[in-house]
Amino acid sequence: MHLERRVLITGGAGFLGSHLAERLLSDGYQVLCVDNFYTGARRNIEHLLSHPHFELLRHDITHPLFVEVDEIYNLACPASPIHYQRDPVQTTKTSVLGAINMLGLAKRLRAKVFQASTSEIYGDPTVHPQPETYWGNVNTIGPRSCYDEGKRCAETLFFDYWRQHKLQIKVARIFNTYGPRTHPNDGRVVSSFIVQALLNRDITVFGRGEQTRSFCYVDDLVDGFVRLMDSSADVTGPINLGNPGEFTILELAKLIIDFTGSRSKIVHQPLPQDDPKQRRPDISRAQETLGWAPKVPLREGLKKTIPYFETLLSQGLVQRMIAV
Repeated sequence: MHLERRVLITGGAGFLGSHLAERLLSDGYQVLCVDNFYTGARRNIEHLLSHPHFELLRHDITHPLFVEVDEIYNLACPASPIHYQRDPVQTTKTSVLGAINMLGLAKRLRAKVFQASTSEIYGDPTVHPQPETYWGNVNTIGPRSCYDEGKRCAETLFFDYWRQHKLQIKVARIFNTYGPRTHPNDGRVVSSFIVQALLNRDITVFGRGEQTRSFCYVDDLVDGFVRLMDSSADVTGPINLGNPGEFTILELAKLIIDFTGSRSKIVHQPLPQDDPKQRRPDISRAQETLGWAPKVPLREGLKKTIPYFETLLSQGLVQRMIAV
């Protein structure tokens, strides 16, 4: 048990943050969840509020935070194009100022600090699959740049604090992740397709649907987080965390139609600007360094995820949330 250890999770009421909070509580940690509820939701952590070792604090990490903790997981930032493009300046501030504030807190406390980075730092990759040594192919002035460049700058800050202040850092590059508690209106492909299928609406596939993605189930990803945080001090990352199984977007759409028994039809729309053509992690470093590899195949993960959206639909929440 780790009850003497207190862990801060920024973005703790979000999709990933809420699952990480559950995992850490089950492992015996005290958890301080910090969220400004821009994209996080109280319902994600409602079941944890009565837990004796869980604490919730409403706060925006673009402002300094003064708390006492032993470890910090910095997950705060809108992660879907719909959400991060709604206020792109604030998205960049969250990545950059948020990183500065969490690194400053970690420096004062001499605490280990984890950065949730992203596969988006690779941009539209010219190397496939993407190893951590690849520097990326990112448009610095496009509509996705607020997120991509914000996360790249955050990585720079983390490694400068490591070099300059000898801070214990852990940097994970997250590839497409799905599971219960993803927002129905976040624009990400798994949640969008499931909602459209359950409502028997047309499923919108951009381009011909030949672009590929790799989908990691949330429990696998959280296990990677914990293994990285618990690794020895010389393991800083960056480390790719994702499922190397690669599927076309069209394959995903057909799979979800099949699993939901939907009457939806697939319709095609033009590709958005800077949409990556392919995305698959090289997870050799995670396998060798952390002994980590995903265990949940896409078919099994979808069967665990679809019931969550069916519940939201039965409660009338999907219609309200996608109307926002």
